[in-house]
Amino acid sequence: MTLGEFKGNSNLKRLNEIIRVLTKYEFGYITEKIKLKDKIPFKHHSYEYESIEELDATLPLRLRQVLQELGTTYIKLGQTLSTRPDLVGDDIADEFSKLQDDNPPVDYEIMQAIVEEELGSSIDELFSSFEKEPLGSASIGQVHKAVLKTGEEVAVKIQKPGVKDLIKNDINIMRFLAARINDYVPQSRNYNLPGIVNEFERSIFKEVDYGQEAMNIKRFDYNFKDDETIYVPKVYMEYSTSKVITMELIGGKKVSDVINSDEGFDKELIAKRGVESYFKQVLIHGFFHADPHPANIYVLENNIICFLDYGMMGILDQEFRENLAELIIYFVENSVKGMINQLIYMGIISENIDIKSFKYELTDLMYKYYGIGLNEMHGGMDDLISLMRKYHIQLPSEFVLLARGIGMLEDVGEKLDPNFNPVDAFKPMARKVIRKKVSPLKVVDFVKDNLFEVEHLMKTLPRNLSRTLYKIEEGKITLEVEHKGMERISNKISASLILAALLVGSSLIMQTDKGILILGFPFLGIIGFIVSMVLGLALVLSILKYREL
Repeated sequence: MTLGEFKGNSNLKRLNEIIRVLTKYEFGYITEKIKLKDKIPFKHHSYEYESIEELDATLPLRLRQVLQELGTTYIKLGQTLSTRPDLVGDDIADEFSKLQDDNPPVDYEIMQAIVEEELGSSIDELFSSFEKEPLGSASIGQVHKAVLKTGEEVAVKIQKPGVKDLIKNDINIMRFLAARINDYVPQSRNYNLPGIVNEFERSIFKEVDYGQEAMNIKRFDYNFKDDETIYVPKVYMEYSTSKVITMELIGGKKVSDVINSDEGFDKELIAKRGVESYFKQVLIHGFFHADPHPANIYVLENNIICFLDYGMMGILDQEFRENLAELIIYFVENSVKGMINQLIYMGIISENIDIKSFKYELTDLMYKYYGIGLNEMHGGMDDLISLMRKYHIQLPSEFVLLARGIGMLEDVGEKLDPNFNPVDAFKPMARKVIRKKVSPLKVVDFVKDNLFEVEHLMKTLPRNLSRTLYKIEEGKITLEVEHKGMERISNKISASLILAALLVGSSLIMQTDKGILILGFPFLGIIGFIVSMVLGLALVLSILKYREL
């Protein structure tokens, strides 16, 4: 978006407001730097700061004040950046974590109209009772207590009117300002402001889609369906849309209240269950709660843990989980060489950085946190992120979300049980992930995942081969073949085809539960894998022997 596109646009008024707030908190020189001072009129102001170089310790506070005053979208931006110290630095991230989005509630009549429009019936037809006073009100939505016709007590979260349009307009302005600052303020390019806006846009629109949050709850519930230590609130899909979500009203106590209470709860057990459930989300499920602060964790009877607010979730694919497990094992075991190799393998760092200096500083960091415990683990993660930022290493957002989640749980866990060590909970799960990665049965998963691709290849191979032979026959392709060791090569090709057939066949047999079973696996499938292994070893030895000759 260019400045000209703001003319005659309601965004121009919002842009003026942003510039006014920037000027109020001594960022007016930025509007001059990005060539907006003469094009958008505002009250003349004498700036205390005339350049980026003059920024002092008040910078984080003034930035937070700017975001707080600009409202919903900018508060959410600050809260998102509070999870990215690798991008904005520890001081700014810590200050942004103080941002609050508590807002005055919207009139009940307006929220009632939204519910009735979204659910297609009147409040009286949908609910036995519906409290007019909200339980809580944030910038995006507010929550009302209600009772369904079937008698269940529920919490109904309703999106405030105009929120999505406001966010969309604000993001357009953010994108415009980010591009302009990036062009005119070279010092800002290390922060990649356009990239931050793009990442924030993806995050915020997921949060304002209550339909997505409802699906997140369903998936989280499925993941923990066999775990009696974790309770997931029921979501009523028939009473939920993209702007309204209705879920079971949770009792119990906030974990912050449990910390200050000595009655009826086993704090050591709660700390253990909370941390174990989080590592299970990350390493086993690959679907984790990205905002597990104390207000979002409740403790029910029998010390059962219940997470709330599923709008912000982290997602990790299997390959990333396996690599992450290996990385943190290296971190816990103080292996600097292993960590650097793993970071290179994951594509997080490249050979372009000063590996030697990075290795020295990482070694110092490892010795500092040797034998880490609960009250030190997150400190080590913070220092690791700061070190990477020093070397301009941009971490995947999932990695930083994870570090933030560990930090929140560390704070809660330390208050519940100062002696609990999360490493004891983490190591068994990490090793389980790694064992699965190197298991021979991984071949079965590989074949299963690539079965359709192989099938498509087998279908198209004859046709492609015929086309190639036809072109050779027509003289369109010329081949020069030197007959040397062809018989040996053809024998090895034949053996390779037989080996491939045995592997595919054995893998398919392993998916069944028919015939004689040994340790739960079909006997014929096991025999097939053994023969494949022997044939494969013989083929490799034959190739190596021929090379030595």
